Amino acid sequence: QVQLVESGGGLVQAGGSLRLSCVASGRTVNWYMMGWFRQAPGKEREFAARIDRSLTTYYADSVKGRFTISRDNAKNSVYLQMNSLKPEDTAVYYCAASTNASKYNYWGQGTQVTVSS
Repeated sequence: QVQLVESGGGLVQAGGSLRLSCVASGRTVNWYMMGWFRQAPGKEREFAARIDRSLTTYYADSVKGRFTISRDNAKNSVYLQMNSLKPEDTAVYYCAASTNASKYNYWGQGTQVTVSS
């Protein structure tokens, strides 16, 4: 059974930075894509960033230029470097991974990120 475990969330002032980490445990998988989603209070979960096996990256417009996604296949991990954080970035951030190109089939439990103004 594969489990995704996020870490690195916390409280930070606007303009600050955080680095989220997500480790996949249970067995080594050659993930097709790995990504980060977020859900703010009272809102639906939304896409933030994605990185494919080819290392191609995709970002939501709201985070482009401020967030950077990366992965370390040897460590079965994906990371999200978040800079120039804004109060509207406050959300629970979820790691997701997929063994196919169409749908994420593994999700983490989430880590809280709170940005104060």
